[in-house]
Order: sequence, then structure tokens, then C-alpha cells
Amino acid sequence: MSLTPPQVCPVARRKQVTIVVGFVPTKEGRAALARAIDEATLRRTPLVLVNSHRGGRDFDGQESARSEDELERLQADLAAKGIEAEVRQLVRGNEPAEDLIAIADECGADMIVIGLRRRTPVGKLILGSNAQRILLDAPCAVLAVKG
Repeated sequence: MSLTPPQVCPVARRKQVTIVVGFVPTKEGRAALARAIDEATLRRTPLVLVNSHRGGRDFDGQESARSEDELERLQADLAAKGIEAEVRQLVRGNEPAEDLIAIADECGADMIVIGLRRRTPVGKLILGSNAQRILLDAPCAVLAVKG
């Protein structure tokens, strides 16, 4: 199985409703994925799961292999549930928000699902920079899920 992004989003060619979900292996990422699965099941639509890393020192070969293994397990789980899904692991120096917005635009997505951390009352005044950018710049609806 290849986790390399295709040149043209396969689901975009079919003119179907598409849901893009940003996934990281955290409580928040799993909450976003669970909600995206619910939405994809409800709408009978494909899912594009995006795992985006900037790269660098913290993302070495061992971390990359661990991430790829988890994404392969997720793709198998989605297939077992009967959910059409495309999984993309991106390590190209971009912020995750840039990758999610670009893929949503490429696929003609109808929705992006992201996970948010719970914050203190003061922290609620400021969203994370990726979440804020996605909410402001996305070409479609954004569903923000608390982790």
C-alpha cells in the first residue's frame, strides 16, 4: 500500500460529497476521526484522512515508520467498516493547515473535520494556529470536534 498522495484526488473525479479529516495520533485526532467516520457513514461518502508533518529532527525514520504503520492499520479498519477511504501521509515542510486546506480544495471537499484540545478559560480566547487558519481559510464547512 502506498501512502504517497496522488496527483489528482480520486474522489474528486466522481463528483461525490467528500469529507477530509486531519488526523494525528492523539485523543483529539482520534475524536476527529471518529466523528468523520460517523459523517461519512451517515452521508455514504468517501473519506480522505490526512496526516501532515512538517518534518525535521522530531520526525525521523523511526517515527515515520511508526506513523505509516498506524495509518495502514487505520486504512484497514476503515475498509473493514465498509468506508471508502484514501489515506495520505504528508511530510513536506508545510503546516498541517496548509495541507488540509489544499487537499480539501483539490478534492472539492464538502467538509473538513479537525480535533481541538480542551483549553482553559483564558486559552479559549486563542485557538491553535492550525485550527484558526483552517476555520478562516477552508474552502468548505469545518467541523471542529473536542478531544
